[in-house]
Amino acid sequence: MLWVRKLHKWASVIVGIQLLLWLISGLYFNLMDHNKAQGRTHLNDTHADVVIETHRLLEPSTILATFKPSVSLNLITLLGKPYYLLTHEKGLYNNLNHDYTLVDAYDGNPVVIDTTMAQQLAKASYSGEAEISSTRLLTPPLDDFPKQHNDTWQINFADNITTSVYIEAQSGRLVGHSDEHTRLADVFFMLHFMDYTNQGSFNNIPIMMFAFITLWLIFSGLIWVIDMLKRNRYRLKLKGK
Repeated sequence: MLWVRKLHKWASVIVGIQLLLWLISGLYFNLMDHNKAQGRTHLNDTHADVVIETHRLLEPSTILATFKPSVSLNLITLLGKPYYLLTHEKGLYNNLNHDYTLVDAYDGNPVVIDTTMAQQLAKASYSGEAEISSTRLLTPPLDDFPKQHNDTWQINFADNITTSVYIEAQSGRLVGHSDEHTRLADVFFMLHFMDYTNQGSFNNIPIMMFAFITLWLIFSGLIWVIDMLKRNRYRLKLKGK
């Protein structure tokens, strides 16, 4: 019975610490600036009207016949210019594994998003005045966006909150902005969802282990109570007036 008590006490310590972390992180979520936590401090979400010269657009059938088989073809605009985005393999969500080909909609030439174009896309989404300090092509997993499964350009700006802009390498899609505010929020999300392995999900091994520890706490507590009853440790005292 001694080992049951010891395990019960240690389980209660672990559960108590996590409950305290939930309380602290929940309080932070209520007090935080949600726009800053979402990386919107220097996010330029205004889109200028793009005039597409439709008579210059190549026929989609021509593009589909030129490149490898695709499951979809979309006309998108990047930096005020139209492109065909061919999707050869498509994941369920934007952040999952994809295989794209970006094609100039006017001349039909494939386009590779290089350092220069990635920086231009980043500047178009950035409303601050700071200059770019560095640019890197990253392969998953990404620290700031752990759910992102595709190669991504990281463009860092030399502002006071160390803003990083992430551009998907094949499609040119803006993955998002990250800065000191979002990284602080990510710490509290990590604590709240027990995402200690940085998977970007609450369906992880630590939270499964915590569920088993909590279940053990219940059973060991019940065993302890039954043992105390058998040893007549619980006594009802009645006091008369």
